[in-house]
Amino acid sequence: MGDLVVHQFVSADGFAGDESGEFTLFDGSGPSDELDNETLSRLETVDAILLGATTYRMFATFWPTSDSDQEILAQRINELPKIVVSTTLEEAPWGEYPPAMVVSDDAAEAVRRFKRDLPGDLIVWGSLTLTDTLFAAGLVDAVRLAVLPKVLGHGRSAFPARSSDLDLRLVRVGSYDGRIATIDYQNERKGPS
Repeated sequence: MGDLVVHQFVSADGFAGDESGEFTLFDGSGPSDELDNETLSRLETVDAILLGATTYRMFATFWPTSDSDQEILAQRINELPKIVVSTTLEEAPWGEYPPAMVVSDDAAEAVRRFKRDLPGDLIVWGSLTLTDTLFAAGLVDAVRLAVLPKVLGHGRSAFPARSSDLDLRLVRVGSYDGRIATIDYQNERKGPS
């Protein structure tokens, strides 16, 4: 049984999206080659990618056809099984790759099953509504924040409004290309699971 890892890109002032939850943090240049290489290394312990419907749509238009400098990272992401939690999607195609599995029932219960059945980690990128649900259910084992050098001023937090069940222990801090910082936390006190 692996961990459920929430990986969020956040602004320097701590927001994961604008006020409507839209992800507006990349300026077109992408994160960083160093960070991509480190992410690729971390994906070796991941058995599946978990996404909400909005993040799935964003990912599915980019990764399956990526011809950028991120080709090796794209290959790993495209090869990993993907699970989309959605009450609106009936299917989740992924370009020429196998489609993502769509889960439309209780997200927390589905994630409990996946955590129990998969030997490796589950990673969630973005998907703020889904991660709010997973935090509330006490299912998040680790959090990784990638802090981008952009200030939003206001917006949507990477954490739910009520985060009293979190007791984050700092595990690691990294710096990439002199402009992006990563902060890894382990959740020491999870809520009801």
